[in-house]
Amino acid sequence: MRDPASTGCGVLAYEPVRQARLHCTLGSISLKSLEFRQPLVVGIGGTTRAASSTERALRLALRGAEAEGARTRLFGGTFLHSLPHYAPEHGERSAEQLELIEAVREADAVIIATPGYHGGVSGLVKNALDTLEELSDDKRPYLDGRAVGCVVTAYGWQGGGAVLTSLRSIVHALRGWPTPYGAAVNSLETRFETIDSCSDPKVTEQLATVGRQAAQFALAFNARDALGDLDQPNEGSTAIALTISTIATIAD
Repeated sequence: MRDPASTGCGVLAYEPVRQARLHCTLGSISLKSLEFRQPLVVGIGGTTRAASSTERALRLALRGAEAEGARTRLFGGTFLHSLPHYAPEHGERSAEQLELIEAVREADAVIIATPGYHGGVSGLVKNALDTLEELSDDKRPYLDGRAVGCVVTAYGWQGGGAVLTSLRSIVHALRGWPTPYGAAVNSLETRFETIDSCSDPKVTEQLATVGRQAAQFALAFNARDALGDLDQPNEGSTAIALTISTIATIAD
């Protein structure tokens, strides 16, 4: 981890399963200890087939988030299959739809995993994302203020790259922040033998990277929110500067 003195702001104590504490001295702000909550990373993805490669890839990405101290929650293929087709003109929502909506509302970051079907995101996953229209009037509408990791599994490289680009565009449309790294897994070459293992260690690391980045950015956003409560002049610009420094420090 980078020496906090070199940036003026750093994570001096990071207790993964409890809290993160940010100490900073910048501008007119005196040394403070700010506590902010453990990030929640919500995973959305899978197929109609139980224990699909897509869902197993998502689990490995969530494990990467957990390694950074995040709480995680998975909405896999079986759950997504239970969601009704989203119809905005119908006011009533099913219990499953409400469960997904509330989880994403609480989330600090999201990881989305989809198979590539004929060059596009699967209808199962897209329906779940369409359901997030219910967050449009929130203080954080849609995926605003959340890091979003993107994972695609496809039977070949061409489909994986095209669908990953499409998924990132969807995240942008939902006002989310796609993580710098997105993972495209070629299921023609890679096998997920068990629920938590992969035949290619490089793919395991790539998926973990998606999860780590989602958790790291969530932690930085939480730091920004904690700083926003400070009664200081120019607190907005200060919070932005500190958030950038926090991201750089955590990522080291």
